[in-house]
Amino acid sequence: RFGDAEQLHRVAAPLAAREQLTFYGEPVTVARAPQSAVAPGFTFLKDTGGNENAQVYWYDSATRAVRMLSSGKGVNGGLAWSHDGRRVAFHSTARDGVSYDLYIADIPGSASPRLIYTGFQKNWSVASWSPDDTKLLIHNFVSANESHLFVLDVATAALTPVAEGAGPASVGGAQFTPDGRAIHVITNRDSEFEQLQRIDLATGAVEVLTAHIPWDIDTFDRSDDGRYLAYVANVDGTSRLTLVNVAARSEMQPPLPEGRIGRIAFDREGRKLAFALESPQAPRDVFVLELERNAVVRYTKSESGPVDPTQFVPAELVRFPTFDRERGKPRQVPALVFRPATPGPHPVLIDIHGGPESQTVPTFSPFTQFLVREMGFVVIQPNVRGSSGYGKTYLNLDNGEDREDSVKDIGALIVWIGAQRNLDAKRVFVSGGSYGGYMSLASMVHFGDRLRGGVDVVGISNFVTFLESTSAYRRDLRRPEYGDERLPRMRAYLQRISPLTNAARINKPLLVVQGLNDPRVPATESQQMVSKIRARGGEVWYLAAKDEGHGFRKKQNRDFYLKTMVTFLEKQSK
Repeated sequence: RFGDAEQLHRVAAPLAAREQLTFYGEPVTVARAPQSAVAPGFTFLKDTGGNENAQVYWYDSATRAVRMLSSGKGVNGGLAWSHDGRRVAFHSTARDGVSYDLYIADIPGSASPRLIYTGFQKNWSVASWSPDDTKLLIHNFVSANESHLFVLDVATAALTPVAEGAGPASVGGAQFTPDGRAIHVITNRDSEFEQLQRIDLATGAVEVLTAHIPWDIDTFDRSDDGRYLAYVANVDGTSRLTLVNVAARSEMQPPLPEGRIGRIAFDREGRKLAFALESPQAPRDVFVLELERNAVVRYTKSESGPVDPTQFVPAELVRFPTFDRERGKPRQVPALVFRPATPGPHPVLIDIHGGPESQTVPTFSPFTQFLVREMGFVVIQPNVRGSSGYGKTYLNLDNGEDREDSVKDIGALIVWIGAQRNLDAKRVFVSGGSYGGYMSLASMVHFGDRLRGGVDVVGISNFVTFLESTSAYRRDLRRPEYGDERLPRMRAYLQRISPLTNAARINKPLLVVQGLNDPRVPATESQQMVSKIRARGGEVWYLAAKDEGHGFRKKQNRDFYLKTMVTFLEKQSK
């Protein structure tokens, strides 16, 4: 990012100067370029003020002209380029704000995108094109535990489901094989973990390619000629890249620094594999693995300002016991811990991720480094039950009426903190965003006597009002996780556990941060919490941004929010 919002840049050679391509006041969120371009350029997504109504744009590299491909309405995304580089497919909710319709835009050309399939309910998107560009692989996301795949004939709009086993399973990252007769897919069907599988489209026969790995597979890609397959395993939060020679059935793991790998992609000839890599001590950069030389080439070098990057604090992986048992022993909850070099005792910030089906992983965070190195905080980022990365049993432990069990995990962490000599149990704070904001509020309700204060960023304060007011296209995505508020028994339960219902029990200072254009957790969730606490004389700081949504993405706003949080922590920790 250079300036107030993230933009697209081009780097033509290893460590060459960057060339900025887009210049907007709003962040550019996703960009996709075709492997074989009839007209050089790329598509990208951009919304307005964080409202997540992203529109699809075409950038012509020859003229630098930008053209909007979508209608300007609804949520658009799922960019997928045909192999010949002449068409890009995407989904849109423009028609009624709820249904997912599929479109194809011809590139180059000035014609409006063609509607090829209409009426999908819930979350549908294009996963990939067949090698001959006659079919689309369509992904239907129901919940973190259930997805489905279909093959759509582009010419006839015939929709054929991909064979499935019994019971629900997650499915993601699907691609056709080079011959178009099968697909590669990441799924936890018949497995505790997300595995890379090959499914024959004619027979439904399944070949598990990563059965030897007792961890989730995060992402994969294959070369167009089918010679190579690459995948990334999530090993206790750290990424492990593996390159497979398909014909020889041999595997190789390139020597890489420990860290997190993002999206991976082969080049057109299948001779290079690009990937992004970061760690708590190194900002994200782009690297390319040259297969013939087995050499990793660095393409970008992120700036760390005047700070010596060798002084950045590493993440320590710990596990603490919680309230229930697993196989006869106390269940262990994983967490990342960032510690100052000094002996302490140090104040503690418990930072809880959102999702809830997300995972805290060891990535680079300038703010975490500031809290630890400059303010002397120990930052603990727990992966409470319901987090991904540890198997579907752990993922499902907080569903429905088990919601507050994840809050109990925070209580167990506070007990663990009290047993650590270098941690100050009298100066413990809790923070979180989105679902993590709910966790922060709920922790303030249940453990306020052991907390000094809390930070809630775009958090859920009442599950019933949240489900009733979140964007219509998201409502059915959240009900499988939180429960259906339309059912009287579940509605009563959700009301009972909501922090808003129990606001009178919050007796420590609270900082609430909200984007007013948030389509996921509407601003009313924060506003009603602030009003209720203030009505009873409680201390609550409230920061709202009129040009942000589900989190702060613009540098000026984010800097102000982080400065506010620093001031809050400084005051309350004295």
